[in-house]
Amino acid sequence: MIPVEGRSTRKPRGRGNERREEILNAALRLFSQSGVTAVSTRDIAGAVGISQPVLYTHFRNRDDLLAEVTERAFSELEQRVSPFSIDAMTGRAAFLRFCRIYVDFGLEQPDAYRMAFMLEKRKSRLEALDPRILAAGLKTFQRFEERLARLVSRGLTRPGDARLLAQTLWAGLHGLVSLLLARQDFPWADRETLITRHLDMLADGLFQPEDVTPRR
Repeated sequence: MIPVEGRSTRKPRGRGNERREEILNAALRLFSQSGVTAVSTRDIAGAVGISQPVLYTHFRNRDDLLAEVTERAFSELEQRVSPFSIDAMTGRAAFLRFCRIYVDFGLEQPDAYRMAFMLEKRKSRLEALDPRILAAGLKTFQRFEERLARLVSRGLTRPGDARLLAQTLWAGLHGLVSLLLARQDFPWADRETLITRHLDMLADGLFQPEDVTPRR
């Protein structure tokens, strides 16, 4: 059992929806801080100030809870991306704005980002038991791929399959965000300058050379 900071006192019954949100928020925090395999339903219940039987009235088990926490993390990113329509992907400037949505999500919601992209979940056999995690992740990636396909179809990018380009660019974005979250004590350059330069380099690799902004 892991130590839980700020353990809540026992709370009264009867606040179903509010209680469910408290459980999800506590699970998100504990999974992100300690890793999936180190956290038990007892830990989560203790953080909320309820008993395990009460937790089980809302979630079947830890895997069920883990699936919903991860699904919600992907959903939050998708909600940020959704207003940016496929038709809005008109060139380099739009591509950079879209990438910045991803980066800002990771840095502003680090617990949700870790749940979606950085935590190992295979030890729980979760994806074999519950397809929600894989489905949510694929849906989110599809948003990215669709927008890259728009640029490819307009002949703005270097030659390549849209899915391959999307996976390559996603790896570049994830590398930046995950390093900034995981290595906060590293002597990084000014964060805004670093992010801007990183995204510019990704754009330079994606777009046709004539659409690359010359360096000063």
